[in-house]
Amino acid sequence: MKQLVLDIRQDAPPSFDNFVAGNNEELIAALRATILGASHLYLWGAVGGGRSHLLAAGVAEAQAAGRPAALLPGAQIADALPDTADALIAIDDVDQLAEPAQIALFNAFNRARLNRQTLVLAGPCAPLALNLREDLRTRIGQCLIYEVQPLDDASRAAILAGQAERRGLRIGEDVVDFLLRHGRRDLPSLLATLDALDQASLERKRAITLPLLRELMQGGLDI
Repeated sequence: MKQLVLDIRQDAPPSFDNFVAGNNEELIAALRATILGASHLYLWGAVGGGRSHLLAAGVAEAQAAGRPAALLPGAQIADALPDTADALIAIDDVDQLAEPAQIALFNAFNRARLNRQTLVLAGPCAPLALNLREDLRTRIGQCLIYEVQPLDDASRAAILAGQAERRGLRIGEDVVDFLLRHGRRDLPSLLATLDALDQASLERKRAITLPLLRELMQGGLDI
């Protein structure tokens, strides 16, 4: 197993260093190459799987390297995209593009070579399943395409244990096993549950145990 990241705090700025790679090493390598290159890339995966984190990390790395870069939520794009020369344009949730925004993205593909722009896009499904204009779906389908692979349970358990250790907490294997069996399995949800357990442990001066977790759930904690 690859070494897990050391800092995955929810408040840490997204970067490649604090992304848990799991089985996504090839995707990350391709994305980092795209940041300073010209090949367009589309990545897709379930909500909470890390695609938004990867886009933000890519934009941050491009900016650190001196390349103009912008991260735009699909739902907030109107009828135009930046035409800045040499820019990296990252668009999250392309499935939420309105009709004028879809036309704007299609036009961005057309002028990308002339402007030396690179497009990095993300969505919830493979290009063929996107509910977009056919001409735009075709253009997205010509990008480098990667699916963000979900973490396995061993990685999730290691992350929770590592986060607990960073905070000076001890979390039993039975608690982790319960969360992975009965809770939401995406990383943001698991970390939010750990935050709730951490707070309850401090307030009640109790160790993080399965009985404490059950009490919080009875009190309304949604895991």
